[in-house]
Amino acid sequence: MGRIVIGLYGNIVPRTVLNFATLANGDLGFGYKGSRFHRVVNHFMVQGGDITNHDGTGGKSIYGPTFEDESLELTHAYPGVVAMANSGRDTNGSQFFITTVQAPFLDGKHVVFGRVVEGLALLRHMEHYEGSPPSKDIIISDCGKWVPPPVKRF
Repeated sequence: MGRIVIGLYGNIVPRTVLNFATLANGDLGFGYKGSRFHRVVNHFMVQGGDITNHDGTGGKSIYGPTFEDESLELTHAYPGVVAMANSGRDTNGSQFFITTVQAPFLDGKHVVFGRVVEGLALLRHMEHYEGSPPSKDIIISDCGKWVPPPVKRF
């Protein structure tokens, strides 16, 4: 389908970013590669990151089953916000979601740790497969740290 590039707020939520980046890189022998987006809600968000059960009921962090909320100061103020999915305070694991609209009602409930810097059109395309699970498999076929090519100076 394409690529989504996520910029991370490591200076604000370093533990959350380390969890996400480590899972994206697969540094511990497990991670997001091969997992799927298990929930798509049109005009709201897409959710993925269940690396254990692959259906939204599981997941684990690099710190253990879950870890605490690091900061709730960042908001869901625009499409493309990336935040930890949870089942209440201090229950972050590996699941995350990406908003497709502003979602201020989520502020103070989920740790925001990044934003989409490339691939919003793909995110919008994913909304066409609304469902839990989505009507079409949406698999993270590859992931990891993306280093942009060097800028040529003339």
